[in-house]
Amino acid sequence: MDDNNYTVYVDPRGEWPELQPLIAKIQPEAYPIASLPKTVREAIAEVQGFVKAPLPLVANSALGALSLAIQPHVNIRRAVKLEGPTSLFLLAIADSGERKTTCDGCFTQAIRLHEIEQADAAKPLMEDFDASLAAWEAKRDGLLAAIKQAAKSGNATEELENNLRNLERDKPDKPLSPRIILADETPENLAWSLAKLWPSSGVVSSEAGAVLGSHGMGKDSIKRNLALFNVLWDGGTLPIGRKTSESFTVRDVRLTVALQIQESTLQDFFDSSKGLPRGTGFLARFLIAWPDSTQGTRFFSEPPENMPALAAFNRRITEILKMDLRFKRSGGLDPFMLDLSTEAKAEWVGFYDGVEAQLRNGGELYDVRDVASKTADNAVRLAALFQVFEHGLEGKAVAVDSLIAGAHVALWHLSESRRFFGELAYPQDIADAAKLNAWLIEHWRNKGAREVPKNHIRQYGPNELRDKQRLDGALELLCEQGRARLFKEGRRVIVEVNPALGGEL
Repeated sequence: MDDNNYTVYVDPRGEWPELQPLIAKIQPEAYPIASLPKTVREAIAEVQGFVKAPLPLVANSALGALSLAIQPHVNIRRAVKLEGPTSLFLLAIADSGERKTTCDGCFTQAIRLHEIEQADAAKPLMEDFDASLAAWEAKRDGLLAAIKQAAKSGNATEELENNLRNLERDKPDKPLSPRIILADETPENLAWSLAKLWPSSGVVSSEAGAVLGSHGMGKDSIKRNLALFNVLWDGGTLPIGRKTSESFTVRDVRLTVALQIQESTLQDFFDSSKGLPRGTGFLARFLIAWPDSTQGTRFFSEPPENMPALAAFNRRITEILKMDLRFKRSGGLDPFMLDLSTEAKAEWVGFYDGVEAQLRNGGELYDVRDVASKTADNAVRLAALFQVFEHGLEGKAVAVDSLIAGAHVALWHLSESRRFFGELAYPQDIADAAKLNAWLIEHWRNKGAREVPKNHIRQYGPNELRDKQRLDGALELLCEQGRARLFKEGRRVIVEVNPALGGEL
């Protein structure tokens, strides 16, 4: 579009064409609270009634606690050679101040108390370990000194070397103490903690920008660290090589991720990483929630004297935490294997096939096929968590009711992913127009002006639209949709915003 060929309105105050939607909006669906286990849904309703945070955000906190408590105990098998963790990756896209930290605190009370109790119980063991290690190191130093002296004197060292080898085998093991809830860990620290300190943890944060925006997600390391998260979700093995310190291997560990991030921060992360979070399948593994804010409606109410439903939830979490963990000789976890009952397996196969059929070109899920392809896996993880929370390991098979409940929740999160990532999946010209539309409205809000020179947009508008060709394409689309129009003022081209967009301020 050449500047000389713009449509020029002789009277820019004339009537506007009917405003057209720029992009198709997917309407949010109601959260399937009724599908959750009774104790879980009653606790969510109780917390939501007091905290007044968005319901999906409260539910995410509860699901994160289930995943944290249960993930080290059980794996889930969908079919022969199709088995894996029950861990969840959860991501709430919401503004700061939505009270995620408060919600997390409600549902992780039992987990935090368990950590404190176990740390206290481990203190005498740590004291014994420190003494044993000091004695071991003294013996080792003595043997090394004796070997050095014997070698210097030309004497035989074979017996001393054998003693050293035997001593190495007797090095005392440091007692482990649960380190379950982590916060803003860098990927490097997370990997070390899981491999060396405790093999089942969760990154729980209301400021995911501190996690996704860490130096570990810089341009030189982001691909490696996204791969780490993918491997942890899959329950795989990953060697970590280090140049300046001990190398190690992350194996037989479990990780839950429960984050909240602002929409703009997630978009910045996506843009700065050049699409890697989706291209590598990182974001596809997350159960995403994009709830409407409740800010402005959370009027004061007196705190309840007690919260019996939440107390019942935390009692059950405590019972699960006190179940004995199984460890392999190598030190990693050795969880029980849960299978699907015959009825649940048939239900899951139907669910899997139904989702798969919509991934083809032209299918309803084609634009989010990366996310949709993980939905059946997340459904069965949720089903396993619900089964264990309600019934423990009795029977070691997931009932069909738990599978159906997990499928309902997984489908809701898929719908949320479609709503959010839909904008990212649009062609570039529509995405550019959407960004320009948002910028023009923001400019109107801040400056009180519906008119802005085109050159001002090129100077101060969205970075991508400082390219003349892309800006022209975005302006043309906004004009076609009745959202803006162009006129000349001398030699300047002026962009005028449709006053009907005032409803979007």
